[in-house]
Amino acid sequence: MRRILGRLLGDRRVVGGFLLAVQLVIVMYGLDWISMRWSWMPYTLTILSFIIVIWLVRKYDNPMYKISWIIVILLLPLFGGLFYLLWGNTPFNRARTQHQYEPNPPDFTDYMRTPATEELAHQCPQHATCARYVASLNGMPAWTNTEAKYFRVGEEMFAAMCDELRCARKFIYFEYFIIEEGVMWNTILDILQQKVREGVDVRVIYDDVGSIATLPAGYDRYLVSLGIRAVRFNRFVPTLNTYLNYRNHRKMMIIDGNVGFMGGINLADEYINKKVRFGHWKDTGIMLRGEGTANMTSLFLQLWEYVTGETVPPLDAYLPTAKMPPDGYVQPFADSPLDDINIGESLYLQIIHNARDYVYITTPYLVLDNEMITALTIAAQSGVDVRILTPGIPDKKLVYMITRSYYQQLHRAGVKIYEYRPGFLHAKSIVSDDDIAVVGTINMDYRSFFLHFECATCFYSSSIVGAVKQDILETINLSRRIDDMWLHKVPWLRSIAASVLRLFAPLL
Repeated sequence: MRRILGRLLGDRRVVGGFLLAVQLVIVMYGLDWISMRWSWMPYTLTILSFIIVIWLVRKYDNPMYKISWIIVILLLPLFGGLFYLLWGNTPFNRARTQHQYEPNPPDFTDYMRTPATEELAHQCPQHATCARYVASLNGMPAWTNTEAKYFRVGEEMFAAMCDELRCARKFIYFEYFIIEEGVMWNTILDILQQKVREGVDVRVIYDDVGSIATLPAGYDRYLVSLGIRAVRFNRFVPTLNTYLNYRNHRKMMIIDGNVGFMGGINLADEYINKKVRFGHWKDTGIMLRGEGTANMTSLFLQLWEYVTGETVPPLDAYLPTAKMPPDGYVQPFADSPLDDINIGESLYLQIIHNARDYVYITTPYLVLDNEMITALTIAAQSGVDVRILTPGIPDKKLVYMITRSYYQQLHRAGVKIYEYRPGFLHAKSIVSDDDIAVVGTINMDYRSFFLHFECATCFYSSSIVGAVKQDILETINLSRRIDDMWLHKVPWLRSIAASVLRLFAPLL
């Protein structure tokens, strides 16, 4: 019994969940006690809830997010308004973050480098708006003179990462949502320790909640003891608040400023199929070599300043020195939940609206708002070949139910939906018309679009576009098509339950 209690108390998830439950009970009973002591309190709280509902209707938040909160408030008129003030998307809660994430976009021309955003506008006018949109709002321009490689599975990317890490001479910077001890991470850690002994500057940012079940408490201190500069992003403090939702879902590795990796692959064994959890784990990633990695280095250093409060030296010390033959255009970028700009979803919407022939999408989670459903529906009804690939084996059953709840509506509009039969599809990509593709960490759900720090790379007229398309077509051959027969077999009770879950999807 003592051993069991020790394990439970040593598990941050158990302790955190217990403390959150205690706080919720205290709040509920505390408000109930106040209401009994002061009879006017229930009327005041109900009026407050009514005022907040009116305020929510006028807000510029996503409509589904507002509807979810309005339902909660109407179901709990006594406490709902107060809950929203404490844990909703309000200026009060945003002010409770460590500090606002306000990166200062670099002017690369200061470092004798001329981005290719305007050149791309002339060469690929059909996608000039996408490139300019990302560059103007994110400060990350498009580049040429960059070699790119696409990885169809995590095993391929892991081998390339190890090769490049062993060649590092100046610095290794990386940030990941999940790090887990095992074959993948232990192999990388051995290389990092050797590089530290060689004088290489090694820095890592990992998400505290993302890695809470995979790393021991205080693992950042262990890494520091090895000479690796490590920080946990948005440390988990078991209190009822909203800002804990703002997780760093980005996955990037930059080596000497010349090589950069990005994609859906975390540093854990299931991502390279060394550990089987949900059948075959299908994931993708990309490697850049050349000028395009400048964006990735800048993004990492901006987040490093945000998390640590340190002032980073001028960017020219970190910029790429390798200049490769051009292969179209690349544009790494990031998205932040701490502003009112939804770059990830807006870029996806532009690609779908601009599609002439086809749009293929892979995503592990499909939780759509009205804007995305409308865009996909209009594209399919306009004769565009719209295909969406989702997992055949889920990792989160509730989210999987919500994902499947969209099938019937999309299928009726002409969208072709496929489930990856061999296992779990974790790839996040979109490709259209043989001339534009995006590969990164962005899921098609509320959490990625509104609550997470995300990153991705957009490719224009690049060989990567063809590689992404070919990979998706090959994956479709291993997938099950969702048709009328499949939809008729779905139990009506499960369909109703999934529809109810959709009401609260933005809050999950």
